[in-house]
Amino acid sequence: MAGETIIAVVGNLTADPELSSTKNGRSVAGFTIASTPRTFDRQSNQWVDGDALFLRCTVWGDLAEHCARSLAKGMRVIAQGRLTQHSWEDEQHQKRSSMELQVDEIGPSLRYATAQVAKAQRGTAGAYGNPSSAPAGYTGGATAAGTSLPPSDPWGQPQDKSASFGDFATPESEPDF
Repeated sequence: MAGETIIAVVGNLTADPELSSTKNGRSVAGFTIASTPRTFDRQSNQWVDGDALFLRCTVWGDLAEHCARSLAKGMRVIAQGRLTQHSWEDEQHQKRSSMELQVDEIGPSLRYATAQVAKAQRGTAGAYGNPSSAPAGYTGGATAAGTSLPPSDPWGQPQDKSASFGDFATPESEPDF
């Protein structure tokens, strides 16, 4: 949508994501990211923490379920989404407001850690959530060691082990555009 404020935030989860469902069965997860700036103080010759920003985040659908299964308290994450503001009046009739991030993309930060990524298995999700766009016979998901990937698997490795995506040995092997 036009006029939305898109931001990216890097920080640590303050608690495990809390997964729940709406009345009509849609998954939603909520969590808070704490982002603390660090600056180097030349006088003390030390790194100093600034004031922490605690940003409440909400994710919906499959992404909510993936967050609940993959993320945990203390993990450093990178989240990108739309910043929204909520306003209300409290019991003392004071106007209040809060900011929240509607997360569109999230993942672990690899700055201080490593991660293993496995494609989520969803029988009806298909490519990008469109069931009609999934290749015939493709069921998604990671394979166990020693098993082969279906030939139509877009996440699989190239069949020709001597070349990788974007590597072309000779001009004759370049694709026609």
